[in-house]
Amino acid sequence: MGQHIPGFLERLSLGQSLRRWRRALQSPGTLPAGDLRAMLRDMGTLRARLDRMCADAGTELLERGATVAPDAEGEHDWIGRPAPWTSLMRPRGMVDIASPTKLPGGVTLFHDATRSDLSLRQESAPGVGGARFGLVLEVYRFDGSFVSLVHDLPEEAVRGLTLGHFVSVRLRAEREHPVEVYARLNVQHGPNVEQMVRQVDFREEEGRAEFDLAYTQINERRIEKAWLDIILEGPEMTRIAIWDLLVMRAPRADV
Repeated sequence: MGQHIPGFLERLSLGQSLRRWRRALQSPGTLPAGDLRAMLRDMGTLRARLDRMCADAGTELLERGATVAPDAEGEHDWIGRPAPWTSLMRPRGMVDIASPTKLPGGVTLFHDATRSDLSLRQESAPGVGGARFGLVLEVYRFDGSFVSLVHDLPEEAVRGLTLGHFVSVRLRAEREHPVEVYARLNVQHGPNVEQMVRQVDFREEEGRAEFDLAYTQINERRIEKAWLDIILEGPEMTRIAIWDLLVMRAPRADV
């Protein structure tokens, strides 16, 4: 409901525009420069709209078949993946990445380098099940100490969060070199922010970190928002492919 599907008049207008541009470009030397610039501007606007529509349609098809990790079922009351692991990105790749750089779905890349040579691209994730996409980070010259991906947890992950919950983070990653990876959970309650840091424990490509909120000073009644940092410590001259990132919330077994 509420989705826009191009109707007859819109399709007719698009067809007329394409035919008009095709005729004009058969004799481009007769067109004033202003008309050519206007055509390019209109074409760029149309291409941007089509790119967004293609991404939306492709993402919808992919998400209809999306699954969580095979062992993620159970007592969890919320499970989610950040958008770069479920939705097509536009653009799919970027180089010379500044800090901060926003990615889709409330994910932001940060680093502390003054001289950096970074590239990031989205690729189809290998294997069956789990995430549909992964993020591949290649780091060359880098004079900083970290690169991090910060994910703002959605409202449904924060609503009803209590000291009786634990939050679990699961990663599937290929590391060209043994770069240390940390997860930091940040929970804002009133004017205060509780921060919990865990090193991601890897068994080959599978990594895990868990946060038990029972051991924090969070004021449950004043929780406003939460966000997760995935921190890569000292990456340089290396390639890191994060093929899956799954965040789960579950009540403690003794609650």
